[in-house]
Amino acid sequence: MLSLQAIRERPDLVRAALVSRGAELPLLDEVLTLDREWRRELGELEALRAERNETSRRMGSQVARSPEVLAHMRDLSERIKALEATVEGREAALNDRLLVLPNIPHGSVPYGTDASENKIVRQWGTPRTFDSAPKPHWELGERLGIIDFERGVKLSGSRFYVMKGLGARMERGLINLMLDMHTKEHGYTEVLPPYLVRREIMVGTGQLPKFEAEAYRTDDDMFLVPTAEVPLTNLHREEILEASALPICYTAYSPCFRREAGAAGRDTRGLKRVHQFDKVELVKFATTESSYEELESLVGDAEAVLQRLGLAYRVVLLCTGDMGFASAKTYDLEVWAPGVGEWLEVSSCSNCGDFQARRANIRYRPEPSARPEFVHTLNGSGLALPRIVIALLENGQQEDGSVRLPETLIPYVGTGMLAA
Repeated sequence: MLSLQAIRERPDLVRAALVSRGAELPLLDEVLTLDREWRRELGELEALRAERNETSRRMGSQVARSPEVLAHMRDLSERIKALEATVEGREAALNDRLLVLPNIPHGSVPYGTDASENKIVRQWGTPRTFDSAPKPHWELGERLGIIDFERGVKLSGSRFYVMKGLGARMERGLINLMLDMHTKEHGYTEVLPPYLVRREIMVGTGQLPKFEAEAYRTDDDMFLVPTAEVPLTNLHREEILEASALPICYTAYSPCFRREAGAAGRDTRGLKRVHQFDKVELVKFATTESSYEELESLVGDAEAVLQRLGLAYRVVLLCTGDMGFASAKTYDLEVWAPGVGEWLEVSSCSNCGDFQARRANIRYRPEPSARPEFVHTLNGSGLALPRIVIALLENGQQEDGSVRLPETLIPYVGTGMLAA
C-alpha cells in the first residue's frame, strides 16, 4: 500500500510513477478526492465531539440542565452518530482505492511499457547446442515414464500433471537441494507454513483484492497459497521488530496454487504454465537503508542454485511496465530450455519496499527508543520447480533418449541418468 501522506504531499511525483507502470490514473484522482472529503468530515466530527464534551462539562451544574441544553445534547449526539457512519464509510472507500494502486518503481528501474524493454544485466553459462532438433520436455518425460499428463488431467483437469518414479524422486531431490543450500550456505531459517490462509493474509502481500480471480478460494473464505511468500511475509504481521534482528531471512517449500485466469491458450502444453506446482521461496525483512543491498544478495542466492545445477541462465532487470503489482524493483532469472527454444523465468526476485509492510503493519525500531518505521520486505523464488525440471530434461537429453542429471543431484536422486 502506498503512503497516503506521500500521495498528499507529492501527488505529481506519484502520478508520474504510476504512469510509468501503466496504472489507471483515475484511481489516484479518486484517492485524492476521497482523502480531502474524509479529512474535512473528520474535522467536522472532531469539532462536534469537542462541542459535546464542553456542553457535557457545563451540564455538571443543575443550572445548565435546561430543556434547551438537553435538546442540544440530543441533537449533537444524533449528528455525531450520523457523521461517524459517514466518516467510517469514507475511510473504507479510501482504503479500498489504496489497495488497488500498485507500488512505485525504484529510481534505478528502467522505464518501459512491456517485457521487450527489460534489461539483461548478466548471463552465466553457455546454452547447449545440438546436432539435431532437441526434444521438448513433454516428449522426454512421457517416454521416460516420469511425467504423466494424461492421468493428471483425469485426476484434476487441464494443466495438472503427475510426477512418478524417478520424476517424483527428482522433484523431491531438487527441493531438498535448494533448502539445504539456502539454510546451510546462505543463512536462511527454514519454515513449513500452512498452505491455507485467511483473506487478510492475502491482502497483506498484495494478492488481494487485485488478483482474486486467479486465487483458489474455499467456501469459508480461506485461500490456497499462490506462493509461500504469502504466509512467510505475514509471519510478522502486526509486529514491531528490533533493528538488531534484521535482516530476517526465511525459506520455505510449498505447493503453489494458481488459476492463471486469462492465460487460456498461452503456454499450456507441458509444464510451462500449470495450476499447481512446487516452489522453494525466499523472503527477507530488512531496514530501509539495507534493503537494496539485500535484494542483490537474494538474487545471488537464487543464482547459486542454478550454477550448482549447471544451467545456463540470464539475469533480467524488469522495466516499469513489466513489474509485479507489489514490487519496487525486480530481477528475473531465466534459464535456457532448448526443447521449447525459450528462456524461461524460474525466479522473480523483488524488493517491495514498505508496500507490503504497510498492508500487514510490520514495523521495526531503528533505535531502542525510536518511533517504529515500516520494514522493507523482499521475496524471490529459490527456485520454482516445473521450469527447472523442463531445463534439466531438455538440456540433459542424450541421443539415445536418456537424460543426464547434474552431479550435484546424484546424492538426492540416487542416479545421474534417467532412462526408459
